[in-house]
Amino acid sequence: MTDKVVILVMAANLREARKIARRLVESRLAACVNLTPPVQSVYRWQGKIETAREYLLVIKSARDLFEPLKAEILKHHTYTTPEIVCLPIVEGFADYLAWIDACLQRPAP
Repeated sequence: MTDKVVILVMAANLREARKIARRLVESRLAACVNLTPPVQSVYRWQGKIETAREYLLVIKSARDLFEPLKAEILKHHTYTTPEIVCLPIVEGFADYLAWIDACLQRPAP
């Protein structure tokens, strides 16, 4: 098991997705953020089934940065209850995992 994670976040539009992605990489909370083309989401919200076009952010980071990363997302997100899901990277190409580490800035002990 590595300490690296992938965080999935849905955004309402491309502008919001780009803003969040840039902020996370600039602040070194994420090594990389991939943005997908719009996806069609079907979900239950306030007792109704809704559909929406959304953009998926696939964020590469480390487990110990999840809390500050989540706080940064919440500062810039427009949803009341945004999807922010953190998944562990169990294994990966060692050089890629090292690159993620090199891009991140950990808080001082």
